[in-house]
Amino acid sequence: MTTVTFDTLDATRKLRDAGFDEKQAETVVRVLAEAQSNLVTKEHFDAKFDRLYWILGVLLALAIANFSKQFF
Repeated sequence: MTTVTFDTLDATRKLRDAGFDEKQAETVVRVLAEAQSNLVTKEHFDAKFDRLYWILGVLLALAIANFSKQFF
């Protein structure tokens, strides 16, 4: 899985330079860091779709088998 790096110290310094006080800057950076931990990566998304395609394939095979039983 891909890891996103985020320089919290640099971000805090930039926010302080822009006029935020220390507590505000730290809070904004903490919120951003927590939000990044909940991001979905492309690999995670693709893995979920692979599982979904497999399940749909099994369901389609069962439906075809059930339908073919009616004619044989």
